[in-house]
Amino acid sequence: MSAAQICDDVQIDPGAGPVRFVDLIRAAAARTPDALAVADGTRTLTYAALVQAVERLARQLGARGVAPGDRVMVVGENGVALAALLLAVNRAGARLVLENARRVGPEVAGIVAHCRPRAVIFVTEGSEDAARHAAGFAAEPGADPAVGSFAFVSRPESRPEPDGRGEEGGVMIYTTGTTGTPKGVILKDESLVFIATMMERLRRIGPADRVYGILPITHIMGLASVFLGTLRNGGALHLRARFAADECLDAIDALQITALQGATAMFAKLASRGRARGWRAPASLRFTAAGGCPIDLTVKRKVEDLFGTTLHNGYGLTEAAAICWTRFEDGTPDDSVGPPLPGVEVRVAAVDGGAVEAGGTGELWVRGPNVTTGYFRDPDLTARCLTEDGWFNTQDLARIGPDGRVFIVGRTKDVIIRSGFNVYPLEVETALNRHPAVAQSAVIGRAVEGNEEIVAFLELSGPGSAVPDDLGDHLRAALSPYKHPTALIVLPALPLAANGKVLKAQLQTLARDRLP
Repeated sequence: MSAAQICDDVQIDPGAGPVRFVDLIRAAAARTPDALAVADGTRTLTYAALVQAVERLARQLGARGVAPGDRVMVVGENGVALAALLLAVNRAGARLVLENARRVGPEVAGIVAHCRPRAVIFVTEGSEDAARHAAGFAAEPGADPAVGSFAFVSRPESRPEPDGRGEEGGVMIYTTGTTGTPKGVILKDESLVFIATMMERLRRIGPADRVYGILPITHIMGLASVFLGTLRNGGALHLRARFAADECLDAIDALQITALQGATAMFAKLASRGRARGWRAPASLRFTAAGGCPIDLTVKRKVEDLFGTTLHNGYGLTEAAAICWTRFEDGTPDDSVGPPLPGVEVRVAAVDGGAVEAGGTGELWVRGPNVTTGYFRDPDLTARCLTEDGWFNTQDLARIGPDGRVFIVGRTKDVIIRSGFNVYPLEVETALNRHPAVAQSAVIGRAVEGNEEIVAFLELSGPGSAVPDDLGDHLRAALSPYKHPTALIVLPALPLAANGKVLKAQLQTLARDRLP
């Protein structure tokens, strides 16, 4: 989709300057200024009020020295304040660097050091975690009468860098790589606008919809599909910072929610609590969809029985958001992620780059308007994953059916997907190995209903077979909660191959034998 097409779609003059995703909301506000745009249980803004707040905040950013092309990092949790501030950064022409406030201090500091932002904004309104980060950075308090409090840190030594391509706008979202260190994924505005447009075309999101926004809008699915996909199309978005099954079920009733997207694990919990309560979905709910990890057919059936709707599935990743979606007309009785989105191409290739016969399994490659332009300050990684003609290697294993629907059958990446979040074993192993009582560790994923658990095997540096008493405190200081192992198993020695690599297949067997 070209910039001119995007501008035509939202009735914005192509000659007025760079197209930014905030323009989608400005266009929606011009159509229905008095309609509810976003609410979080405490604050509520119409489309007109949201745009007015964004304009005020963008002027504040300019007064604080933020210029087009700068990188501005926003750390927060779902809420009206985060919504307005991320739009304000885009309105100012800066490149938005998004981060969830639930990350621990060293993780936030590491990303700040890597992305070198011109400014960091901590959305303290309604977030104790963001307030704690702000205190650690000695951030200057700020506020807006419509959205609430935030805190600001200016970093005047930071300037645009060559591999930022000198582009205004866009987003960077950090995802931890297989090296155990975060990598900044660059996404153009056009990529996000494309996904938001598909939410109207394929998911039929429109002004009559009331969407429950529990997916973090600091992550790609929450940002592109839920946040922009709702506001671009004139719907009402009810944001929530933390998931609680009972609260979600109550809100679906009270708010007459029409659309709900989340991780498979979230739906598994909703199905369990809903059955226990004898809860039934209101007639308003018309669309549910899972993403972030392979769908479990047992969970799918339970959710569909509870909600009375098809639980749709989709596939994407930070580097290539929304590659495939199931379709309303297909019925989706299986675990397919559906065909690719219009304008998106997919193919499978052998891991060594060779051909794969029709219907065979190989690495999934994707090309289209949804694909990243590369990794910030890492041209070597960009060259390894992204070809000059735009094909990106997802490193996930897939097969394509004769009707074009895609089935994800495995991952070549060493990644665990826990509750929709990527967890790389090396990052967890590095944190474990820093404890003085741990000689070495190995981390694997273990499939459970609708989710994956993190299992850590430890080889201790001294005698004994007990998990160190202070290991939990050690991990809490080093890793976000969703990265913590679900189970810790001490072994006399980790099983090793002749080349010294840990035999994780043997650990998978041990996990099956030892864990319920």
